[in-house]
Amino acid sequence: MSEHGRPPYPHVCQISVSDGGVPKRPVLEALITKAGVEGDRQQNLKFHGGPDRAICLYSQELIERLQDEGHSIEAGSSGENLTFAGLEWEKLRPGDRLQIGPEVQIEIMSYTTPCEKNAQWFRDRDYKRVSQKLNPGWSRLYAKVLCEGLVRPGDEVVVTPGENVEG
Repeated sequence: MSEHGRPPYPHVCQISVSDGGVPKRPVLEALITKAGVEGDRQQNLKFHGGPDRAICLYSQELIERLQDEGHSIEAGSSGENLTFAGLEWEKLRPGDRLQIGPEVQIEIMSYTTPCEKNAQWFRDRDYKRVSQKLNPGWSRLYAKVLCEGLVRPGDEVVVTPGENVEG
């Protein structure tokens, strides 16, 4: 275990679901399907959900850095389903694949657009603090599910870089 009591490898920190909207609340395990995390719903399907936005991802380390800046954000509060620790977040790109535990594989499809519903977690309501355009490397990510299965906190995450190169 590391100094924070975390496994020394990249892993799932928290799995979060809601009946629509934010914050999403932690669950002990979840079935990941092509449609997303079982038991999770989105309020606005125009901007959230669908096969290419089945899962929303974020970084525990970035959440902690945002907290250090005075923001009240926590894991799940900005709508992510899977909060990871130990990944080099700023290096993740659309096209990268993540193997999560023994069963689940996902592919990053896009950076998320910050949502005004998240303003409540940010000092001065500055929810665009996590905008990829304004602050590269701080965005949440959307992913599609390639292989379904059960995920639990502590499951190892292995990244395979994609061939998509953004220019």
